[in-house]
Amino acid sequence: MNYPAFTSLVLKLIGVIFILSSLLDYVTLAVPPNFGSQSWQIGIVTSIVDRGVVPLVGMGFILVGYIIDGMADANPLKKSGFNLKFPVYILAALLGLVFLLMVPLHLNNLNIAKQDALERIQQGAGQGAEQIQQFLTQVDTLSRNPGRLDEQIQRLNQAVEAGQVQGRQLNAQQLETLRQQREQLQGLRDLAKNPEEYKKRTQELKNQLETQLLERRKQAEGQATTQALKQSLRIGLSSLMLAIVYSVIGWIGLKSEISSPKGPKAAPRPKVKR
Repeated sequence: MNYPAFTSLVLKLIGVIFILSSLLDYVTLAVPPNFGSQSWQIGIVTSIVDRGVVPLVGMGFILVGYIIDGMADANPLKKSGFNLKFPVYILAALLGLVFLLMVPLHLNNLNIAKQDALERIQQGAGQGAEQIQQFLTQVDTLSRNPGRLDEQIQRLNQAVEAGQVQGRQLNAQQLETLRQQREQLQGLRDLAKNPEEYKKRTQELKNQLETQLLERRKQAEGQATTQALKQSLRIGLSSLMLAIVYSVIGWIGLKSEISSPKGPKAAPRPKVKR
């Protein structure tokens, strides 16, 4: 049994399977296409780059197989069967170009996604400020209407004592929430009797809520910026390194294939002495 030939064949078959399965995987990931969506583009680029080393491994197997052929064959220039090296080099050059183009595309999409996230955070902060103002307005309205405040406290007392609201049984967490609301309303009723203290506590509550809103906004903005930076570094650098490796393989391989002799040179004819 010719073990070098068998080993070379197995390596080539494994390499072909690696390459074909990865290309099929790329096509599957891109279906159905949605080129107008930045999130789809970010997802497809991330998936392709994460799997970008698989074709490289397949090319490595194929080229190692040909190296074994060259070491075992006494005449390495002899051509036999279909030569996989030339299509492998072309594919490597194409993948190098694809991964190189993915770098600016991915960075641009990440920047757009980050700006969209920051805009949503800004909108959420604006809505939160409106909700704070509405809450303070409701509190002020209740403080100016002691009768209505007493009615709400009385309803909460009845719900806590009965353990149910409108015939629906309450669990322990819901009862604790009602107790807290009752205590807040009772504290508001007591504060309403002292206008100066009420005004001071209301301002403190407003400042506290606005501070919490500002902290949540800064935290969300920091997370969006950090996530975009991590994605750009990981995918951008990985895609750039893959582009360099594939381009080098394709360029050197095609150059060697084009410049290599097509066959063995004819032996020089011996000179005949006259």
